[in-house]
Amino acid sequence: MKRKTLFTSASILLFLLSLIGCSSVKTTTDDGRQIVKVALSAEVNPPFLATNDQNEPIGYNIDYLNEVEKRLPHVHFDYIFGEEESNLIGIGAGKFEMAANWFFSNPEREKRFLYPKVPYGYSMTGLIVNESEQDIQSLDDMTSKKLAPVSPSGGLRSILNQYNEENDPKIPLTTIESPSNELNLKRVESGRSDAAFMNISTFDTIQKHLHLKVKVGGIVSKEPIYLVLQPSQKKLASELDRVTQEMIEDGTLPDLAKKWFGVDFFQDIDYISEQGYQYEERKEAP
Repeated sequence: MKRKTLFTSASILLFLLSLIGCSSVKTTTDDGRQIVKVALSAEVNPPFLATNDQNEPIGYNIDYLNEVEKRLPHVHFDYIFGEEESNLIGIGAGKFEMAANWFFSNPEREKRFLYPKVPYGYSMTGLIVNESEQDIQSLDDMTSKKLAPVSPSGGLRSILNQYNEENDPKIPLTTIESPSNELNLKRVESGRSDAAFMNISTFDTIQKHLHLKVKVGGIVSKEPIYLVLQPSQKKLASELDRVTQEMIEDGTLPDLAKKWFGVDFFQDIDYISEQGYQYEERKEAP
């Protein structure tokens, strides 16, 4: 599903032009704090990043970064909005120090950028089932069921492929190019498919508009998400690790997870599923 554009084309153009600018920039605030330029996505991905009625950015990422700024009083975050790939190019070009676009870690990016050691959250995948379904909670339950069509590549397909490589019996997979998440959910509602496999945040976004008779049957995986930094920002990465770990241990990040996602995704998957991670419990989140 396509994510909604957060800012206008003009603002993105100004951002891209800024990448090739060579004028000197301010590095500290008037009160002496270090200015850290942070790239954010110009496309919303609720509840990680959304907008309020004034078109101001809100969401889990914003609350997290605001709390980090409070705990690092010598630092001031200056936000720059752009497309994901442009944000990474900007880090490589030295135009800003870090990006906060719910990035997964992968070997290619690890060669180019610096990742903190502590993830600041998780992106969860799950099986979406008919609201009357009681028996589907994990991939083990899908070996004799009909899964909605999946893409031939990508992160979700990798999870399914890995399961089939490691388990027998396997999950029967129907592959099509660019399957529609909306159509897959409608297939589940009508009974043509027993379940659909997708990111929970994607499901939430669609369900808020369609209000289908479906629910989260079970959480399959949670993938850690990280900030991405310039390789030179080792001190900042260390500080981020320290305050992020503090925020996990003192309950700040678990509380933010419950605020925006309706569940503490720092717990293990079994706990999350046992808490009844259902849309009805999350739809009133900000």
